[in-house]
Amino acid sequence: MQFEFRKATPEDADQIWDILQQAIERRRLDGSQQWQNGYPNPDTVKTDIEKNHGFVLVSENEIAVYGALILNDEPAYDDIKGKWLSDGDFVVVHRVAVNEKFHGKGLVKVFFEKIEDFAKENQIYSIKVDTNFDNGAMLHILEKLGYTYCGEVFLSGGVRKAFEKLLH
Repeated sequence: MQFEFRKATPEDADQIWDILQQAIERRRLDGSQQWQNGYPNPDTVKTDIEKNHGFVLVSENEIAVYGALILNDEPAYDDIKGKWLSDGDFVVVHRVAVNEKFHGKGLVKVFFEKIEDFAKENQIYSIKVDTNFDNGAMLHILEKLGYTYCGEVFLSGGVRKAFEKLLH
């Protein structure tokens, strides 16, 4: 499969929201508390796109994975119960969601590999991400991709597990 990794556009918003709704439902069916309180929502997607934070992995003209990439800006990360691996520039990854049509095909891994390329292109060698304690799928992916558990942060009304990966 060929993939295009690019910034999301306003034309992508409806498809991104559909994918996020699928992910919200998947979290619910998995018994996770993550994303069960009205966040993310269509306004979240609109803001991500307006601020150039939204990114998509496209396969055959269809969005396969969505996520928000934010450079050096996650206030909740300033107050970690634990310790980050680094103090320099970083890319924050939020709101990763995979299109049901592409579920189970390893595309979240591809998306994270593209994020690493994006970070390096911007001379950034740290990626930070958090997830709910009960999001087994994301916890598994982060472990598989070599992310280090750094502690807990308080975000979106709850305690979240925080991870960092240093790039070389």
